[in-house]
Amino acid sequence: MLPNTGKLAGCTLFITGASRGIGKAIALKAAKDGANIVIAAKTAEPHPTLPGTIYTAAEEIEAAGGKALPCIVNVREEQQIINAVEKAVKTFGAYTISKYGMSMCVLGMAEEFRGEVAVNALWPKTAIYTAAMDMLGGAGIEKQCRKTDILADAAYCILTKPKTFTGNFIIDEVLLREEGVKDFDIYAIAPGHSLIPDFFLDAEIDTSAMKKESYGAAPEEKQERSHGATVKTESAAAKPSGPVAETFRVIHGAITEEYVRNTQGVFQFELSGDGGGTWYIDLKTKGGSTGFGKPPVTADVIMSMSSADFVKMFKGKLKPTLAFMSGKLRIKGNMALAIKLEKMLSQLNSKL
Repeated sequence: MLPNTGKLAGCTLFITGASRGIGKAIALKAAKDGANIVIAAKTAEPHPTLPGTIYTAAEEIEAAGGKALPCIVNVREEQQIINAVEKAVKTFGAYTISKYGMSMCVLGMAEEFRGEVAVNALWPKTAIYTAAMDMLGGAGIEKQCRKTDILADAAYCILTKPKTFTGNFIIDEVLLREEGVKDFDIYAIAPGHSLIPDFFLDAEIDTSAMKKESYGAAPEEKQERSHGATVKTESAAAKPSGPVAETFRVIHGAITEEYVRNTQGVFQFELSGDGGGTWYIDLKTKGGSTGFGKPPVTADVIMSMSSADFVKMFKGKLKPTLAFMSGKLRIKGNMALAIKLEKMLSQLNSKL
């Protein structure tokens, strides 16, 4: 763990989403230095399933040695943000913004406020176990995640750097390794267990072995095998064509025994609109397969979305996480497997 140095004593941090999860972990880390924390979050009343409110977080922050200012803030409501900022300045004076905004703002803001305020983006290398992950991933997902402590340590490291450290896009593990941290098992929920990579980071997958072949229509339904991967085909009249079908042809051409061995999941897609219907990717059965219709074995994950969004997603024009969060993508089943599929198929963008 990264030790506290006391450098944030008397500093004020404005942290959105600090009532629980990563935001609260960052707040508690800074509080140990004696920092002032503005807790800007929506939860003022106890949630039936999610722990913590801005007021319980304030109690924990003050118990850790900091000073807390709980503010009800929905970041979609501009006036609530303005009110919280004014209250923060009145109570504590100047402040630092942490866990606020998106990475796209970093470069522009870093230049605009250079010499006055440092602006950096921090992202986890692996999935972080929070209440949201618990709901989305299902039972056992925590074993494949790290604790929020790793982001708290990384954020603390950034916040204690001089203002000249600005305009950086930082991955938690990379930064902490540079700071001399060697033992990352202390951040794991289940030390030694394999970890889910974060949605937004590029997967470290060797695509040199991806097959270039695609499957074609056969005059009658049969099973074709190409380089160890099987695809279910149907008559030309029954089989859909268009962007969705073409996408599945490319996916089929990318299946390798390594993907099947490392994934071990069957994915069913319920697509609405042109070229839609039920499709599947079997990355569990030996050789792997794709096809139109229900999979040959029970699906581990069922994904529902429009055909247009499906094509956008696999062309890299629509992030699966954003599609899910915005309601464009609905997922039932094993969330960990859904993440594995997203990481593998992200390598196909250049081919679609």
